[in-house]
Amino acid sequence: MPHHKHQGKRFENFVYNILNSPSKKLFVIVAILVALAGSIMMLPTKLVLARMLPGKSANTFNVYVTTPAGSSIQQTKMVSECVVHTLQQEEAVTDIETFLGQGSPLNYAGLVKGSALKQGERFAELVVNLTDKHERDEKSFTMVHRLRPVINEKCASLVEGTNIAMIEMPSGPPTLASIAVEVYGLYNNEVIKVAQDVAKILKQTPKLVDVDVMSETPYKRYQLVPITDKVAKSGLSVEQVNNILYLAFKGMQVAVKNTIELNDQVGIYVALSKDSKSLEHNTLQDLQTKLSSLYLMNQKGMMVPLTEVVQIKAIESTPSIYHKDLRTMVNVTAETDMESQVYPLLEARDMMIEYFSQHGYEVSKVPGITTYMFDLTLKDKKTGREFLLRWDGEMKVTLDTFRDLGAAFIAALILIYLLLVIYYKSFAISGIVLAGSFLSIIGVIIGHWVADLVTTDVFFLTATSLIGFIALMGISSRNSLLLIDFAKSLMEEKGIEKRRAIAIASATRAKPIMLTAIAIILGSALLASDPIFGGLGVALISGTVAAVIVSLIFIPVLMDNTKAI
Repeated sequence: MPHHKHQGKRFENFVYNILNSPSKKLFVIVAILVALAGSIMMLPTKLVLARMLPGKSANTFNVYVTTPAGSSIQQTKMVSECVVHTLQQEEAVTDIETFLGQGSPLNYAGLVKGSALKQGERFAELVVNLTDKHERDEKSFTMVHRLRPVINEKCASLVEGTNIAMIEMPSGPPTLASIAVEVYGLYNNEVIKVAQDVAKILKQTPKLVDVDVMSETPYKRYQLVPITDKVAKSGLSVEQVNNILYLAFKGMQVAVKNTIELNDQVGIYVALSKDSKSLEHNTLQDLQTKLSSLYLMNQKGMMVPLTEVVQIKAIESTPSIYHKDLRTMVNVTAETDMESQVYPLLEARDMMIEYFSQHGYEVSKVPGITTYMFDLTLKDKKTGREFLLRWDGEMKVTLDTFRDLGAAFIAALILIYLLLVIYYKSFAISGIVLAGSFLSIIGVIIGHWVADLVTTDVFFLTATSLIGFIALMGISSRNSLLLIDFAKSLMEEKGIEKRRAIAIASATRAKPIMLTAIAIILGSALLASDPIFGGLGVALISGTVAAVIVSLIFIPVLMDNTKAI
């Protein structure tokens, strides 16, 4: 007897023995159900973590420096230079570009994270270029994870209230941040207060970093107002006073030059040197010192100190008011530190419910399973004013993607089931095929758990993993269909007893099923190492293995237990 026929006969007898033993059949059913329950429980127990897409190693990342509202350009420069000095110690850093008072030229990250809106003395952006990712061992997101606490500890404390965010190139959808909380309310100052409380909670949530409130904190401004009666008594004019103020702090146009090339006039500006016209610190004392050094000549040729004719008024700044959907809104953003966005969201949300309930708010959840199912509404018990906390960012895209792919999977199962019912005219046989399709999830989840054990970085269950799972349904269904049709033909055409027919069908179809599985595994192996499509590769490999086991062991048990075959 040839070797392969001998092996087929052994497997046939193996399946036949299982079908003839009630205890063995029960063991197979229980083992599969335990494996199913155990694999699904890996998600809530965080043995397998879900995320939209994993981190992507790049050749560059950005650093956003935001000093408190009212800070001078010198203070922003001091913090930026500290960041630059720290990054220069890294061998992988080739060069750093610093943009003071503005954002850098737009790249993909800047487009979605509002780099173009960073205009003013309190903003700076650093573009950090690295050696090629194929020439270094450390990935860019691992480097950012390592450097973030170091930079914040050394540099953020130089100016109290400074926020330093390290921005990586997004590997997934264009979103403002990993987690964004939109705080809606009626009055801007009240919305800002709630947003600051939300930011405080996010800062206390593990794995959340770069927390920022996208609003301006009110600060004290100084306004220079000419005292008109003193100006007149001193023999000066208000125009003279205004001109020297512009000259001292900004610069002014004093003449024009005609140009033949442009056929136009070009303004000639006069301004003090950078050191002369800038203040070391934005304080009242520095401003008074600056003004005391400025003099004006009156009509009689006498020098009049500017402090005699100018009054300094301290006024509160007027922060910008942001709106979305015609409602006052403030964004609170946070990034995740090598973590899925979903788990910090759930933890932070529970903390918010507890915090606001204890601080004078009536907290209620948005009812129903909708896009906004994690949103919270707050009602101030004293004033009766309501606030809405709406979750957005990559976290929302992740939840929406998993929800939509889950719905697509369920829809595919239902359609397959209905088609099989029409074909077999049996609900039981269709249910067997459907069970075989669904149980490939055991391999998908366990495969991600194993991949996480053997890789240095966290191996997430991603959106591409779910795509692979949905693709496996066709393979799993095909295996079950082959067994059922072959077993039925053996029973009807050759009159073979049911259990023996099922065993023969399993043994006969085992080789083509295994060859198909090997082809899928070898083809998917190339995807397994890809940073984005690794989840798809692992899902196809491990899910195919599970589908083969289920098809050749579990499906025959179900076929034996149904009278439709």
